[in-house]
Amino acid sequence: MSYAEAIQFLYGLQLFGAHFGLERVQKLVALTGSPEKNLRFIHVAGTNGKGSTCAMLENIYRVAGLRVGLFTSPHLVSFRERIQINRQLIPQNEIVRLVAEIQPLLKQFPTDNHPTMFEVVTVMALKYFAEQKCDLVVWETGLGGRLDATNIVTPLVSVITNIAFDHTEWLGDTLAKIAAEKAGIIKPGVPVITAETNPEALNVIEKIALGKNARLKIIQERLAGKFDLSLLGKHQQLNAALAVATVEELRNMIPVRAEQIQNGLANVIWPGRLQVIQRSGQKILLDGAHNVAGAEMLRDALKMNFASIRTVFIFGALADKKWPDICRVLAPLAAKVITVPVASERTMAATKLSAAFYGANEKIEAVAASNFAEALSACKDEPFVVVTGSLYLVGEALEQLGCGPADDGERGLNDWKAAKTLR
Repeated sequence: MSYAEAIQFLYGLQLFGAHFGLERVQKLVALTGSPEKNLRFIHVAGTNGKGSTCAMLENIYRVAGLRVGLFTSPHLVSFRERIQINRQLIPQNEIVRLVAEIQPLLKQFPTDNHPTMFEVVTVMALKYFAEQKCDLVVWETGLGGRLDATNIVTPLVSVITNIAFDHTEWLGDTLAKIAAEKAGIIKPGVPVITAETNPEALNVIEKIALGKNARLKIIQERLAGKFDLSLLGKHQQLNAALAVATVEELRNMIPVRAEQIQNGLANVIWPGRLQVIQRSGQKILLDGAHNVAGAEMLRDALKMNFASIRTVFIFGALADKKWPDICRVLAPLAAKVITVPVASERTMAATKLSAAFYGANEKIEAVAASNFAEALSACKDEPFVVVTGSLYLVGEALEQLGCGPADDGERGLNDWKAAKTLR
């Protein structure tokens, strides 16, 4: 089996959808020898900021000398981004081996209750981290928490970044319902730390933590402090406070010195989240603001860091996101926006996106392009370009700009394919 064939096999598992529940993944991980029992985890859930918080935690513990596994999703360019050890992407040959070892086990499942793609990838990650004898695994949920495949582990601490509206078709249409799903990662007697302060969501988290005798610590923005961070955005200060509180919670178990925390935060890298790329005298800011809360964070960061620069957006979004609301948040910030189709079958047409921007701000120049390359060429003389809307678009931008974390040139598991011309 080649690496490309292994990736296509995993991609083909999307046929089985995204069904929630732990029964399949529990059976599959047991068939592989229950590798999770030999690992220690920090389990991170939330609507926004999960990845950044995970990256901070990974960097702090790696600076402290640990061998740290990192499991995140989705990937931006290469599938290998999802499974890393000490920020080294899992090698292609290991992907091939793990797929080959798990394939026969899948025959023990009926077609109508077959493991999903994410469940199989979750078990692959557990197997790899255990084989590689990781000292600690920073373990990000996929979607939700309670019935998410990652929820088969018992962590040292549970972390909930925040609660906002996203994936409402799966998680519920109120903050309370979404909070209940995210807080499903809380385990009996395991401490939990959150940066959520909205009463509607926080009340649910508090109730679940109390019912499971899990000590709860709440990080408030006004008490977050000021960290020397490599990541832009005020919201990253809160994510940093959450990461530091997590490290402090585990300090008796995993000692970390103050200077190691400082160095870990000062040098953390997390691609595609307020990432600045310098290109021939031009600044390009990449940010996957794929929901309203993310768009508001991007808005605040632009006002704080780039208020004096003429701004041009390249924007693309998926049809199942709240793109009209995202457009309304971002429209007042730019002199011009070029909308593009996202490299996914779920893309929203660029013409509808440009109309939404113009409807929200009649002073803006809003045009639709056939694809990202065309949009990038159209603004080659602009001093500051913001690429945002969807992580799929950010991944495509990283790939085309030659700044991806790997040189595989594949984003197949994000159902990537060449963007259609949609006008």
